[in-house]
Parts: sequence; C-alpha cells; structure tokens
Amino acid sequence: MAHEILTENRTGEELSHHEEVAERAILAAFTAEGIVCDGEISLVFVKSEEMKRLNGEYRNTDYATDVLSFPQLEPHEVAEANKPGNFAAFGDIVINIDKAHAQADEYGHSIEREIAFLAVHSALHLLGYDHEDDAEDGEIFAKQEDILRFMGLER
Repeated sequence: MAHEILTENRTGEELSHHEEVAERAILAAFTAEGIVCDGEISLVFVKSEEMKRLNGEYRNTDYATDVLSFPQLEPHEVAEANKPGNFAAFGDIVINIDKAHAQADEYGHSIEREIAFLAVHSALHLLGYDHEDDAEDGEIFAKQEDILRFMGLER
C-alpha cells in the first residue's frame, strides 16, 4: 500500500514537525483500519480566520472549529476500493493550528498528541466513520485512543 499525503501549510508558520506528526497519525489510522489500496489524502493546516471562513462556506456556521474532514467516498465505496492495486482519493483534512494549540493547553497534553488526535479523528471520517449517535461516537473515540496509544501518544 502506498498512501500519498499532499500537505499544504497556509499558516505562515514553520510546521514541519506538526506536519510529520499528522502524516504519521493518518498512516497509523489507515493501517489500523486495514486499508490496503493505494490512496491520496490532502492535509491542510490553517489558522482560525481561514477555518471560520471554511466553516461558513461548507457548514453554514460562523465559528472556527479545530478540524474539518471532507470525505470523497461513501463508506461502501471505501470498502469496494480497498483491494491491493486499487487507488482511492480519500478526501481532505483541514487542521486549525490555533485551536490545536489552545486545546493542547486546555487538556494538558502535548501539541503532538493534539495534532495526532485531530488527524486520526479526521482520517477515520475519511474512511466512513461518523458519530451522529452515541454508539458511533463511542466507537470512533475508542479507535482513536487505540491508534494514539499505538503511536505512544496516550493520555
């Protein structure tokens, strides 16, 4: 399997370490979920002002969230594509670096853990996970924690 992560930094800050952490987290999530097809993921880092604009444009909200996920495939399409030799464009992940720093401080953990958490959460969304109800929310949370623990970034 070969996954290409196309990373773009729109913050004006040096984020190479954060980019590496997010890329490792995405790959860990894909590995944990048994994704064997080749794939492409877009990863973008923004500041709160741009995230607020994106939320307004795509979610009709007037605030900056910590992360946005834009899956390109429906869950059944992920399953259909997931065969060795196939290729899938999984979608886009947008991480708000300002919120990531604030949440790392708020929760008392490292920025690396927060970036990895946001990347894993979004990667799972790209693979078809949602958390519209409590059962799905518990499932995605447990998977996130398992992946972060595997990465050595447990709480």
